Amino acid sequence: MVYWQWSSFNELSTLDLYRILQARLSVFAVEQQCAYQDCDDLDLHSWHLIGWDTEGDNRSLLAYLRVVHAGKKYPEPSIGRVLTTSRARGTGLGKALTSEAILRTEQEYPRCSIRISAQQRLENFYSNYFGFVPVSEPYIEDGIPHIEMLRKPED
Repeated sequence: MVYWQWSSFNELSTLDLYRILQARLSVFAVEQQCAYQDCDDLDLHSWHLIGWDTEGDNRSLLAYLRVVHAGKKYPEPSIGRVLTTSRARGTGLGKALTSEAILRTEQEYPRCSIRISAQQRLENFYSNYFGFVPVSEPYIEDGIPHIEMLRKPED
């Protein structure tokens, strides 16, 4: 069973922050072999969505993303640092994570578009499942092809 935690930076416990940074390093730096500055001060201006596995005695992080506040990175709120851990991949948790993020972002920012800087290989995922549309030409970020995408609010 997945428990969703939606927290501002100041609401995160030290252990929660440690688990988040551990997962981000594991996925983005180690698995994707990408050296980049992960701690970029935007965490301070973000909501953090964590999917915890609550089975058994210890909870473990299965999925994570952050929603950067409008006006801090882009005019709109933006979803980024999206990940599922290796043990959660192929279970549909990535779709559940993104759906939960969109729902909560729309609650925090009603009638506001949501922007993402997606890895280009995931363009169809964000487009087909969540209605994001490309709004930039592909570009290289940290050695990986990306594309900016926007999801307009539903009427």
